[in-house]
Amino acid sequence: MTNPQTAGGRGLSRRSFLGRATVGGGALLGGALLGTPAAAGGKLPQAAAKYQPTPKGKQQCDNCTLWLAPSSCKLVDGAIKPTGWCALYQAKK
Repeated sequence: MTNPQTAGGRGLSRRSFLGRATVGGGALLGGALLGTPAAAGGKLPQAAAKYQPTPKGKQQCDNCTLWLAPSSCKLVDGAIKPTGWCALYQAKK
């Protein structure tokens, strides 16, 4: 008699199958993200990064690790103000 927890008596439980499906789906998603223009050397549009020309508290572009003086960013496209802010902000250490 087969175990009701296995698929077709092959020893693949429902939990194991779902775990493998989750890992496989994650791998596919990760591969798709690596093929995006941002990962290939392009930059994100300002709207996608939620860029704003004003700071968010003490967080502003000129004290971000991604800032490129005088008016640029490593990840966000277009002219960037030193006093701007975006969702990709990373404080300098």
